[in-house]
Amino acid sequence: MKIASSAFENQQKIPLKYTCLEDGINPPLEFSDVPKNAKSLALIMDDPDAPMGTFVHWVVFDIPAVTTGIAENSKPAGTEGKNGAGETGYFGPCPPSGTHRYFFKLYALDSLLGLDTHADKKAIENAMEGHIVAQAELIGVFSK
Repeated sequence: MKIASSAFENQQKIPLKYTCLEDGINPPLEFSDVPKNAKSLALIMDDPDAPMGTFVHWVVFDIPAVTTGIAENSKPAGTEGKNGAGETGYFGPCPPSGTHRYFFKLYALDSLLGLDTHADKKAIENAMEGHIVAQAELIGVFSK
């Protein structure tokens, strides 16, 4: 399984328009080679370099397994959970200092999670346990 973006290459800089310095919209993402036995997908975007510990920028789960991506500046199919700011939806990169890495982690699951919009990364990871059939990762970097 693969996750990619037409906006930036793996390990490369995330363009300004996807960050707090400009529009703060989500980048386009493409999914490929999703296993045939997947029933749903989940996406977690987080920053492990945040000063107070990993900051969660975006969580989406119960994405239909046939989904081939998420368009730029769009609400994805599935359910968006709570990000690190306690809100639903995408929260663009906005590091206080230094260069941070932003991990876009895609999971293929053998079930739906059935959680609601109050679910955060921890609840989603707990619900995914034992249900991950494949995973992929895209890393973008950004510094102010």
